[in-house]
Amino acid sequence: MRNLLPFFTRIPVKGDFEKVKGELWALPLLAPITSALPTAILYLNLPLSNLLAILALYLTIGLLHLDGLADWADGVMVKGDRERKIRAMKDLNTGIAGVSAVVMVLLLQVYSLPLLPFYALFLAELNSKFAMLLALATKRPLGQGLGAYFMEGMNRRQLTIGTALYFLLLLPIVCIEPRSISSLLGLLAGAYVIRLSLRNFGGLNGDCIGAVAEITRAGALLGMAVVWQVI
Repeated sequence: MRNLLPFFTRIPVKGDFEKVKGELWALPLLAPITSALPTAILYLNLPLSNLLAILALYLTIGLLHLDGLADWADGVMVKGDRERKIRAMKDLNTGIAGVSAVVMVLLLQVYSLPLLPFYALFLAELNSKFAMLLALATKRPLGQGLGAYFMEGMNRRQLTIGTALYFLLLLPIVCIEPRSISSLLGLLAGAYVIRLSLRNFGGLNGDCIGAVAEITRAGALLGMAVVWQVI
């Protein structure tokens, strides 16, 4: 798992890039690490803890996935054929669709957290990381970037181990608080992003996988917030 840290977080550790695609099964195990500082902030109930927690999250994971979300949204929203959509996604300039997607995802996370228990961000990160694993498991690369490289290493064994780890981390919390199962709503949002990506671009690249991660996390927090207020 140590080799994943330099490529999926900003934690200053060294890793072997050649070994990353063989450790993708460990993606769910990153969730306790990436959510540790934000969860501590929420647990201590510091002033503006919801805003500080989101800042701490992106300090840990970086802004690469947010950048991917912006590019993905620009590509999805542009009118035209598949080639035009791919060009828009790869354009270095960020359009209004990308800016709007990033702002909406950030606001959903910031305003959902005050309605939820302190461990909600861990659940959201767990679903986010698992959704990335599911996206890689499609084995439908777009281009020859990092997404395609990681997909080369994906196989049934990695997916099975990753799924088992996901449920091992999720089920104890669900047993204590059954409403936590609502975090799976984030996976539905992530699955929809995967479907949109395949339909619009014919495959998934790093931008698409970043969008899956961000929208899954925001969807998990929003879904939990709604359930917590209703039940």
